[in-house]
Amino acid sequence: MTGETGVKTEEGGGTCSRRFFTWEEVGLRTGRIQPYNEHWLVIDRKVYDVSRFHRRHPGGSRVMRHYAGQDATDAFMAFHLDKGQVSKYLKPLLIGELAPDQPNSEPSKNQLIIEDFRKLRSTVEKMGLLKPNRLFFFLIFLHIVLLDVGAWLTIWYFGSSLAPFLIGVALFTTAQSQMSWFQHDLGHLSVFSNSKWNHLVHTVLMGLVKGMPARWWNNLHFQHHAKPNCFRKDPDLNMHPVVFALGKKLSAELGMKKKKFMPYNHQHKYFFITGPGLLLPFFQFSVFYFSIKRKEWLELALIVIYNIRVCLIYIPLMGFKYFMAYYWLSRFLETSWFTWVSQMNHIPMQIDYDKNAEWLAMQLQATCNVDQSFFNDWFTGHLNFQIEHHLFPTMPRHNFWKVAPLVKSLCAKHNVAYQCKPLLTAFGDILHSLKDSGEAWYDAYMHT
Repeated sequence: MTGETGVKTEEGGGTCSRRFFTWEEVGLRTGRIQPYNEHWLVIDRKVYDVSRFHRRHPGGSRVMRHYAGQDATDAFMAFHLDKGQVSKYLKPLLIGELAPDQPNSEPSKNQLIIEDFRKLRSTVEKMGLLKPNRLFFFLIFLHIVLLDVGAWLTIWYFGSSLAPFLIGVALFTTAQSQMSWFQHDLGHLSVFSNSKWNHLVHTVLMGLVKGMPARWWNNLHFQHHAKPNCFRKDPDLNMHPVVFALGKKLSAELGMKKKKFMPYNHQHKYFFITGPGLLLPFFQFSVFYFSIKRKEWLELALIVIYNIRVCLIYIPLMGFKYFMAYYWLSRFLETSWFTWVSQMNHIPMQIDYDKNAEWLAMQLQATCNVDQSFFNDWFTGHLNFQIEHHLFPTMPRHNFWKVAPLVKSLCAKHNVAYQCKPLLTAFGDILHSLKDSGEAWYDAYMHT
C-alpha cells in the first residue's frame, strides 16, 4: 500500500479507508489463495471487493469469480449496456484504487494493445454500431413465426405421411434453430436499446418459443464469453475430459496422467453422434434442474406452457407415437445444427488454462470467423462473425460486417492472428482438431 484517504461507504453508512493497491496485492485475491480468500477485481483502476456480491450478480456468480484478482475493465464494458446504472451496484463494493505508479492493467499485459482496443471501442460507440435496427430484428422474428406456423400447417393440411412429416420436421427444426440465434441476440442485450426490454422479451420468448429458461442460458453463456476456451472457466469445455479430449496441451496432460474415459484417439469419428446425442438430454434435464434449484418459478411455468402448447397442437393431428418421433427428431437435428455452428469457431482454436491475456488477444486466440455470405449469415445467426461478436457482445449482429475491417486493422497492427475460413472448412477443422488432440492424448498415454 502506498497511501490511504477517508471515504464514505453506502453500505452500513460508516467510513472506511480508501486505500491504494498494487497489482500484486490484487492478484492475491482470487478466492483460492490462503489467507487471502477474498474476491477482488479492478474496473477502470478502481478496486472492488465482490466476495459476497458475486452470489447476487445477475449474470451469475462464476463470471465475477473468473475475474477475481484480475483487471475486469474490458469485460465490464463489453457486457453492460447502461454503465451508469450498473455502477450504482459497484459503489458499495469499492475498497480502493490502484496506486498512481501502477499501470492501467496488469504489468504482464501489453498496454498498447489494451489502449488501442479501448480506442476502437470508443470509435464503435461514436459510430453508433451498438445501436439496434428494430426492423431487422422484427423481420428475423417474423420469419421464425412463419416457419413455425408453416410446420404446423403442413401436418394439418397434408397429414402425417412420410413426405409432409419430413417437411414439417425440416420447418420446425429451422424455426427452432433460428429462434436459438434470436434468443442469443436478446440475451446479449442487442435487440432493444434498453436492458430491461431485452431481459423481459428474452425471458418470455425463451420460455414460450424454445422451452428453456433465460437465466440458465445467461449463467452458462456469459462465462463462455468472459473466458472463452479457458479450461475450468468456460463451461463449453465441460465435455473435457468425460467425452472428448480438447486441445493438444490438455489432451497430452490427460494422457500423462493415464486417464481414459473414452477412446479419444477415435473422437473425431464419434463426434457426429455423441456431441449432439449427449447435448440433447443435457439440455432437457438441466433446464428443469436449474429452474427448480434456483426457484425460477416463472421460467419453469413458461417451459411447462411451451410443452403443453406443442403437445396440444400436434398430438391431435398425428397421434402420440408419431408426435414423439416428430418432436425428438427435430430436437436432435436442431441440436446437431447448434453443435456444429457453435463449435466451428472454438474447438479448432487454442484451448488452455486461463492466461489472463488482453481482451483482444484472449478472444482472438479462442475464436475465428467464417466467410460472409447471405446463407452463412442466416445459417449461423451471424455467428460467422464470431470474432466481432466476442469483442463486442452487445453489438447487434447486423453491424458485425461494419466493424470487421477495423478489427482486422487493429489485429494486423499488433500481429494478432485474425482467422477467417469457408463454412465447410470450419466444419472440417472441428474433426481435424479432435483428431490431433486425440492423437496427442494417445501418444502421451502410451509412451509416458
